[in-house]
Amino acid sequence: MDDHTPEPETRLDARYSEKDATPTAWSDAVERLKEAELFWLTTVRPDRRPHVTPLLAVWQDEALYFCTGPAERKAKNLAANPHVVLTTGANTLREGFDLVVEGKAARETDEARLRRLAAAYETKYGPDWHFDVRDGAFYGEGDRAVVFRVAPSTAFGFGKGVYSQTRWLFS
Repeated sequence: MDDHTPEPETRLDARYSEKDATPTAWSDAVERLKEAELFWLTTVRPDRRPHVTPLLAVWQDEALYFCTGPAERKAKNLAANPHVVLTTGANTLREGFDLVVEGKAARETDEARLRRLAAAYETKYGPDWHFDVRDGAFYGEGDRAVVFRVAPSTAFGFGKGVYSQTRWLFS
């Protein structure tokens, strides 16, 4: 973490952890967020029903970033309610580590940051995920994509093998 970002409060929840479990360091969770290829985004529809969809995301500047077409359901949902949950992990019971990140999605329009994010997408996901940046958005294959930033407010880590639940609270 950089010098001006405080460490989150870290707690192991003994109710959902084995006796020999230890809390996972936030720095370990960040490494997993950086490496994860697929995330599941949960938004809230205007009628308050949940909407869940898989997407790609990158970790940069202490937040997760994702993009979507401005007419897509998730973008419409975020216009009315910015609260989201992003999840990633292993689809296995006895091994791996799952992460849940809660926060508010905010539009990212700073073109310098968007250029860094576009480069991060291409580095992480390959040349099929090349984006040009203009007018405060990504452009790929001719289509416009708006970019959202989610700084964690709360995050959870679920260890498997030795079952554990770590909660990180951000101020």
